[in-house]
Amino acid sequence: MFEHLSDLKSFFVEGISDSVPLVKAVVPKNQSHSFITQGSPDTMVAVSRNCLVGTHGWLPYNKNISNYFTFIKDPTVSNTKTQRFLSGPFAPGVEVTAGLFVVSHDGKLLFSGGHWDNSLRVTSLVKGKTVGQHIRHMDIVTCLSTDHCGIHLISGSRDTTCMVWQVLQQGGAPVGLYPKPVQVLYGHTDEVVSVSISTELDMAVSGSRDGTVIIHTVRRGQYMRCLRPPCDSSLPLSILHLAVSWEGHLLVHTCVEGKATLKDKNALHLYSVNGKHLCSEPLKEQMTDMCVSGEYVVIGSEQGYLSIRDLYSLSLCSEPMDMRVPVRCVSVTKEQSHVLVGLEDGKLIIVGVGKPAEMRSGQITRKLWGSSKRLTQISSGETVYNI
Repeated sequence: MFEHLSDLKSFFVEGISDSVPLVKAVVPKNQSHSFITQGSPDTMVAVSRNCLVGTHGWLPYNKNISNYFTFIKDPTVSNTKTQRFLSGPFAPGVEVTAGLFVVSHDGKLLFSGGHWDNSLRVTSLVKGKTVGQHIRHMDIVTCLSTDHCGIHLISGSRDTTCMVWQVLQQGGAPVGLYPKPVQVLYGHTDEVVSVSISTELDMAVSGSRDGTVIIHTVRRGQYMRCLRPPCDSSLPLSILHLAVSWEGHLLVHTCVEGKATLKDKNALHLYSVNGKHLCSEPLKEQMTDMCVSGEYVVIGSEQGYLSIRDLYSLSLCSEPMDMRVPVRCVSVTKEQSHVLVGLEDGKLIIVGVGKPAEMRSGQITRKLWGSSKRLTQISSGETVYNI
């Protein structure tokens, strides 16, 4: 997808959560398929703001034609009798955002924060019920993140601490969390609102409403450094989003609290693995979610734009795409073939390359079998999201 940024098209899927914001949509990256079910769809997990959970079928291609994708809607989300919701209410005043949820890499577990009893909960997506409830924080869990290999999970809380948890595995598959956190990380003076973790690089990163980013080691919980992103304003600064790239580049989204104008309110900052400030870029919009994929940053905004930036220069790679309603979550599929965008009105937007720019070997065989006439079709009856 990132090689054909000028050819991106967007399609929309309705009926996942009608008029309720879609706050999480992700295709977990290590889904196991047995030899018999090879080629069967992956699971796409979607969570709405009212905690309705759907496990949809997803293929990054269409079996009949050589482009677009296949989306198979979870039938349980449409029927009020079969709908599956996360158990227990969220704490009053908690904004339900993408950062409160993490899906295990095999697509079987959903970890969630924001609950009224300060717990970090584990829900089985197969059974549709809570299988773990861990109360270690002294206040509401505000953010969660997992590492690239699914070994560790990090939680941040209003109690100003972070905790690193080890994912409990059975037969190589995640089944929950160990009851006690591996590390408790201190250092912030205000609510932690963003976290990121990389076990490979031994980095646990947290951002807070106190305007600081603190880096600890995962294995020993050792304090490494504190970063204070530059800001011209004397008003309080919050670190709303964080991401660590494969090479250890740290991307930080800062927002000045209480400023009336959008201009100068939001900014992106890039740091090296050693904490050196590399560059900053002001943003014209209020960012709502961000993810780093390879050498690119995908950003969704309150103003309804999806933009893709170069990780190292932070400059725009192409013209932002107008989604017309606020974006609530963004994620990149594991093959880097599509971006999944959840919107305020409950639609799921799937952004990918229209017609492939060049033929790939798998598609040539399909062409030979006479399917080239059907290239203009869109799979599964999805509709182009005209902008």
